[in-house]
Amino acid sequence: MTLSPDQTILFDLWGISLNATVFFTWIVMLVLTLGSILVTRNLRPDVPPNRWRTMLEVIVQGIEGQIKEIAGRSDRPLLYYAGTLFLFVAVSNLLLVIPGFEPPTASLSTTTALALSVLIAVPLFGITSRGLGGYLKTYLQPSFIMLPFNIISEFSRGVSLAVRLYGNIMSGAVIATILLGVAPFFFPVIMDVLGLLTGMIQAYIFAILATVYISSATDSSRASSSESAHPPQTEKETS
Repeated sequence: MTLSPDQTILFDLWGISLNATVFFTWIVMLVLTLGSILVTRNLRPDVPPNRWRTMLEVIVQGIEGQIKEIAGRSDRPLLYYAGTLFLFVAVSNLLLVIPGFEPPTASLSTTTALALSVLIAVPLFGITSRGLGGYLKTYLQPSFIMLPFNIISEFSRGVSLAVRLYGNIMSGAVIATILLGVAPFFFPVIMDVLGLLTGMIQAYIFAILATVYISSATDSSRASSSESAHPPQTEKETS
């Protein structure tokens, strides 16, 4: 029993071994790219939306609504980024119902790469929103003593994201393999349903956590609120 698609070598390409993680990641990207092209190819006001376009609009509006609840504002760049994370993880897990498909999110290398993208996106969004100096000041809040702890907190977020996503997907695959060996005719249907449910939940949680981390880095109200908590004393008050 293989615990990770990294261990499954499909074929050699020009002397380079291509494992299942890379291959099925390409499959997911191909499905997302072709699906978006097919759904939006007639995206015009005079063309009535079909069910696929309606479903895509519902997904986009749902993600945008979650961002507004978390960040308190509409943020198009964050919508594009968080939406891409959600769709990639969700489609990777949904394709698990296809026989022979191994979700790339069951590989620690994939989940680590996704977590690293979040770690890079957080300062990029923060610098874009606050400026370099304004973002670096957040590491000194509420006091400069917190600088090492804030740095450790940034890296621990990425580690927790990677381990959480990998652990949940991998544990589900291991449990499914064990149950298939016990009762191969009864448990597959149940495990497929549970796999779809947990896959969507994990995609939602991952995208929401990324949105929370980025929103906290771009929220300038934290700095202003900390300054307003200790307003400068006026001449009348000092007297």
